[in-house]
Amino acid sequence: MVQWLDRPVPAFPWYSSEDKFYTERIPETYFSPYQEYYTRTGYYVELGTPAPATGGVVTDPITFDITTATPSNVYYGAGLGLPYSQYLTLAPSLTNDLWVRGEANWTQYVVSPVGNYLQLVADVPIEGHAGFYEVVQGDTTAPRYKTYQFSEGYNTMDFYADEVGRHMLYFVINNQPSNVVIVDVFNPETSGSMPPA
Repeated sequence: MVQWLDRPVPAFPWYSSEDKFYTERIPETYFSPYQEYYTRTGYYVELGTPAPATGGVVTDPITFDITTATPSNVYYGAGLGLPYSQYLTLAPSLTNDLWVRGEANWTQYVVSPVGNYLQLVADVPIEGHAGFYEVVQGDTTAPRYKTYQFSEGYNTMDFYADEVGRHMLYFVINNQPSNVVIVDVFNPETSGSMPPA
């Protein structure tokens, strides 16, 4: 099982020690496989309420009913996936899991244009206060942290991709860390490459 869980994320040719990664504008084709995972508005807006200003990493978590929105597949690292039903039989039930929710699937890696929202889903076996961390690798490496209250089971929250760079997201609850979700955020070649709101 470890072999397919720990696959590396895609490598971009300009992602190196040079600053080119942070200024390069990339074509729409890089975003196309990930369009189901980001939107111009967040989940809170879909619910009819504006996203609360938390001053943190994500919006305040709310309970998520998995029975009404079960994913078809879950994807790890470089796109290796499993049907969700098979994932449930293989994944330990007492782990903290973090995903990016798409229209039909969940993933742990996304490429997004800057200025978009991603809906995160956290699965926690025991409720409690969680430290939520974001490490942004951009021109410099900038860590961010905030504590949130998680309910037992599935929780959802919005993450705003506000700056170009590699965003690494994870949380720790009851001394158990989750997996890391990676969001590579880029400037698109033109504003026309953004998906419709």
